[in-house]
Amino acid sequence: MTDILNHQTRCQQMGKAPATGLSHCALAALVVLFALPLPAATVTLNPAADALVTTGPSGTLSGNNYGGAGALAVAAAGLTQGEFQSVLKFDLAAARTSFDSQFGAGQWTIQAVTLALTATAGSTFFNSSAAGRFGISWMQSDFWTEGTGKPNVPTTNGITFASLPSFASGSDESLGTFSFAGGTSGLATYTLGLTPGLVADVSMGNPVSFRLVAADSAVSYLCYSANNPTTSVRPLLSIVAVPEPHACSLLMAAAMFLCSMRFRHRKQPG
Repeated sequence: MTDILNHQTRCQQMGKAPATGLSHCALAALVVLFALPLPAATVTLNPAADALVTTGPSGTLSGNNYGGAGALAVAAAGLTQGEFQSVLKFDLAAARTSFDSQFGAGQWTIQAVTLALTATAGSTFFNSSAAGRFGISWMQSDFWTEGTGKPNVPTTNGITFASLPSFASGSDESLGTFSFAGGTSGLATYTLGLTPGLVADVSMGNPVSFRLVAADSAVSYLCYSANNPTTSVRPLLSIVAVPEPHACSLLMAAAMFLCSMRFRHRKQPG
């Protein structure tokens, strides 16, 4: 209160009109609004499709599909059981619908995207778990098919190690290189880079595909897939969005309007 009185005195000495209760109210609204964090919304999704592919110990498994397996795998070339890569596909239509309903159509920005994977142990079909690094990339093509093959009953009705390169392109974008500590249990969450391709897919509600590949000569990472009957251990994509800045401006305008209504009410006699 003393500061406000001093401010009024200085204004009178300088021949200026002191700030009104309304301007103080508006200023307070601005301070409170910008001190608050932007309201965020999160959508989580399991894969619509996923599959591991492998060369096998001698390259003879490159033409097999294992899309029906209960696990995904990433393993470096040269390991005993061969190289493994994995692909995942998510349908983002529900995410766009959710954000549009909360913030207005297209009135939101992506703040973060994470991928959570739960490690597991495997049969002798897989390499033993080993710490190392692996990369995740955004794939321009989403036209690969999961297939129904399993390690004990492979098929050829979906993506294979031999066909994977036909779905890759120079336009694919790296979303980051990550560390795997080794082990056969535990959940790990990886924060993905917000590259133009990924952001565009999320914003438009398109399908989005990721490719997991070894980034060193040692890593062997086995995790549960979307085909695992236990929902809680399936891969989980989390997308966090916040409203566009001009949407926050509307909130500010609303706060100032409420302040003005209150101030006018207080000035009315009686």
